[in-house]
Amino acid sequence: MLIAADKFKGSLTAVEVAAHVTAGLRRVIPGLDVVAVPVADGGDGTVAAALAAGFTRHETRVTGPTGGPVTATFALHADGTAVVEMAEASGLQHLPDGVFAPLTASTYGTGELLRAALDAGATTLVFGVGGSATTDGGAGMLTALGARFLDADGEPVAPGGGPLRELATADLSGLDPRLAATRIVLASDVDNPLTGPKGAPAVYGPQKGASEADVAALDAALAHYAEVLARAVGPRAADAALAPGAGAAGGLGYGALVGLDAEFRPGIEVMLDVLGFAPALAGADFVITGEGSLDAQTLHGKAPAGVAAAARAAGVDVAAVCGRLRLPPEALRAAGIRRAYALTDLEPDPARCMAEAGPLLERSAERLARDLLV
Repeated sequence: MLIAADKFKGSLTAVEVAAHVTAGLRRVIPGLDVVAVPVADGGDGTVAAALAAGFTRHETRVTGPTGGPVTATFALHADGTAVVEMAEASGLQHLPDGVFAPLTASTYGTGELLRAALDAGATTLVFGVGGSATTDGGAGMLTALGARFLDADGEPVAPGGGPLRELATADLSGLDPRLAATRIVLASDVDNPLTGPKGAPAVYGPQKGASEADVAALDAALAHYAEVLARAVGPRAADAALAPGAGAAGGLGYGALVGLDAEFRPGIEVMLDVLGFAPALAGADFVITGEGSLDAQTLHGKAPAGVAAAARAAGVDVAAVCGRLRLPPEALRAAGIRRAYALTDLEPDPARCMAEAGPLLERSAERLARDLLV
């Protein structure tokens, strides 16, 4: 039995999900051989999944999204692969008192976190970019790595996406030279462009506190930023603004594509490779995946869909566990999931469901075992 589930956001980590599912299964089938590969799709929980897979924890102090210091964690493997999660430095959880700063929040700390991974010996950076508090196009990140963004007076532009409207010149020549010899993989399930109706400000800005006026200001500022970068590095900067992943994490994806020469890959594909999913799948007779909410978003690059697709290609049956289920049986089957077990089937009250997620998950796993495994 292979358990390859993501976290249940707000209640259980991916490691805890695997432990509770294992406990429930073994109540019905004592001695069942279970292998756990906690997974993530590039968003929050990505570093935790890497640590569970045997990577080494590294912590460093970096600049948070509004300028205060925060402690950020990255994971490093002995082969030189580092898993870096931008939310560890520039995520919504680091906004003081939860107060949004849509125009001024910066990814500077994310650049410091990448530099710390290089200092630790990383030669490949798997860069997960979900959960950001920022919409600065990655300008802060690139500044921390040695780029210069100057206004018409030759002064550095202020942090955040809003001040990019004052940008006059961009100079990427001072970027950390180690980056040129480092493979950087942008791991995300977001394929939005940088700007426009489907761009980072319009789609994700409101989630970060941006008003309608803020969205318009940020969209114009990021479009101007891309124009200035195109003058600095050539047409590839304009092409990158339209590329899948450019709009990830408030345009941080764009900064990574242009400034770091990153390659964009769907987050779950990258993480399954990094976490050693294929070897575990090769020995599995059955796979259990899941996440907090199985819904329409799950089908667009989230961890359970990636796990189910890989298992189906290998001819292995898949079931899912979740907090709540928002997909009909036909959608589950189309995704390669035989059946899903939701905690809300056992406890309809959402608050109690989250508070008692562990025991409920064990009961769900018992039901799964009786229905599908005995």
